Amino acid sequence: MSNSAGDLVSDAQMISAGADWGTVPILSKSVVVSQDHGGIRSARLAATAHGAYEAFINGESVADSLFNPGWTSYRWRLQVQEFDVTDMVASGEPDLELSARLGNGWFRGKIGFEHGEIDYAEEIGFVAALEIVFADGYKQTVPTDESWSGRRSDVTENSIYHGETIDARLRTHAEELPIRVISFDRSSLTPQIGPLVRRQGRVHAVEILKSPSGKTLVDFGQNLVGWVTFSVQGAPGVEIVVRHAEVLEDGELGTRPLRAARATDTFILSGNDDSFEPNFTFHGFRYIEVNGWPGQLTLDDIEAVVVHSDLRRTGEFECSNPMVNQLIENVVWSQRGNFLDIPTDCPQRDERLGWTGDIAVFSPTASFQFNVSDFLHKWLLDLRAETEHSVNGTVPIIVPDLLKEGLRTKEFSDVDVSPTAIWGDAAVWVPQALWNAYGDEERLAEQYPAMVLHLRSVERRLDADGLWTQGFQFGDWLDPEAPPEHPGAAKADTSVVATACLYRSASFAAEAARVIGKTEDAGHWRALAERTRKAFNDAFVEDGRVRSDCATVYSLAVCFGLLDEPDRAKAVNRLAELVRNAGYRVSTGFAGTPYVTWALSENGHVEDAYRLLTETDCPSWMYPVTMGATTVWERWDSMLPDGSINPGEMTSFNHYALGAVADWIYQVVGGIRPAEPGYARVLIKPEPGEGIEWAHTSYESAVGHIETFWKSREGEFSLALDLPGGVPADVVMPNGAKYSVVGGSHRFGARLE
Repeated sequence: MSNSAGDLVSDAQMISAGADWGTVPILSKSVVVSQDHGGIRSARLAATAHGAYEAFINGESVADSLFNPGWTSYRWRLQVQEFDVTDMVASGEPDLELSARLGNGWFRGKIGFEHGEIDYAEEIGFVAALEIVFADGYKQTVPTDESWSGRRSDVTENSIYHGETIDARLRTHAEELPIRVISFDRSSLTPQIGPLVRRQGRVHAVEILKSPSGKTLVDFGQNLVGWVTFSVQGAPGVEIVVRHAEVLEDGELGTRPLRAARATDTFILSGNDDSFEPNFTFHGFRYIEVNGWPGQLTLDDIEAVVVHSDLRRTGEFECSNPMVNQLIENVVWSQRGNFLDIPTDCPQRDERLGWTGDIAVFSPTASFQFNVSDFLHKWLLDLRAETEHSVNGTVPIIVPDLLKEGLRTKEFSDVDVSPTAIWGDAAVWVPQALWNAYGDEERLAEQYPAMVLHLRSVERRLDADGLWTQGFQFGDWLDPEAPPEHPGAAKADTSVVATACLYRSASFAAEAARVIGKTEDAGHWRALAERTRKAFNDAFVEDGRVRSDCATVYSLAVCFGLLDEPDRAKAVNRLAELVRNAGYRVSTGFAGTPYVTWALSENGHVEDAYRLLTETDCPSWMYPVTMGATTVWERWDSMLPDGSINPGEMTSFNHYALGAVADWIYQVVGGIRPAEPGYARVLIKPEPGEGIEWAHTSYESAVGHIETFWKSREGEFSLALDLPGGVPADVVMPNGAKYSVVGGSHRFGARLE
């Protein structure tokens, strides 16, 4: 998008058709193209909305993107999209119709959870301008204003949570709607940064089932995000109702985890050959229940459309263990489904929010699997805006901060908002992951102010001993031993977790400040980190034992570098002992899970890390795989061994957070690590272990293609390595042998004891 797209719409007015909540109106303008200035040199359309729009010229969509303008912190950042429509306008026809369909999207979507039903405003609106440039330089501009007209479309209900209703009978006639101009803050207009949302492919149905109650069910074989599409002929007025869910329970559609979300699409037939495809909702599902289908439904009648942000796949992994391969596929599919314009917690129930804690721990994995530089930078700019406008400069627990919108009926300044570890640390940890992956100094500088706000908000909350003991904490959320109804009841002391996180964040903030030339800030954050480290050891560590003596606190203390010898060695040994005593079943939640395998493998316990990864009994990473999972679950036991759904209120089957172990798989099992930001220098350090005899890993890094393939059998280890030209790499073999190489293809061998 050009920098002038915002300027192009700066004089356009926001128009609304005044339709009711469910209706998708069509806003249109007849345009007579000038014939007095020679041929058309170029044409572009700039547009945005309060809501979600799809723009058309002469009935043809100007782009294949969906849910424009996406979800941002609308009060401060409203993205403007620009589309090159030269070919559509220069067809030679002197008359054309410029139009748009306008849905609720996230702006008026009754979004939230626990029946939050929050809207940004009561009315949605569309802003656009078409600019045609002729051969002689003359520009004809057509902005949105009161001269446009409105009419109803065939969409009579649209809701991200509840679904969409399409009445094909309305396609041949449409009721006119009055156009009105509504106000909006033009200072919020900002260029499009993140990738657009698009259709990413289709998934064929694999089985049609009959439920015990006689319902027709369709299994697509993969838990995905999007909708279904089909063509059908039937009597006018017949309703086909499609309900969506991720799992079956007792042979029926398992809808309880959806909570208040109806996740139901309704299609009303016209009597002709009708084609249906929703555009203003999305669902997380593997199974659908179809009611009202005329005749016998077959596998060829219906397809699922996969929808997410347009991200380029950059990381690939395959090994000799098919269950590990399935785990990786599950993590990839969960990222796809939850990277729909913002990084969400889940894509199916009445939530689908940008929870900061989830992406804080998952961002290293995310940046290996896909190029998320633009996607997460756009989200971080929203995080910064929300934090700058929050109480006490506190990072919200969700971004965009819809909860803040729900509090606008109260005196928001009176609401006590406190910073939270991990969730608030997303302001630091996500930029850290992006810095390691892409090495973009300019973007690090843009993200730095939010780091400052977060750390300042934490500094104000520290107790007299310099510990983060005050305020609400999620802690080691979803500890597998916590009861379903109390997901925060973890073994790990929340103050230990929070103080450890503060040390990590202050340490990276010091590094970021140094990189962007803020020397005084760097000194301040280094001093804070040093004070925090000392306070942590004084209060929480005694002879290598960390308060609350569980896997999570040892993992954090070791991985974040909080301990000196001999405490570090004792802590590592205690961690390994706890892991073994648990029978290699996972005993960590959100806080500890991303780091426990790292703490083991980097400190002489590679085999324990492998055993932990490949354990199949619940709770474990492989347990969902044994239960047929095709995405990562929110809980280790979202589905119980008997096939029933976990009774907890929060039971999603598509949450990427616990899939953060994939980062360890790529870097330790696969052996590809950034030795310098942006992979300007690479560390190749594969570490084999029991259960995997070979591994093949590739990564399209910021500097080019990196690929490893290793085999380990009967004490012989071989490694093949491909590097981009001119890129240096340090190679560390499992037996400790070290090599330095630059670019190209290399082969190594080693004898293992």
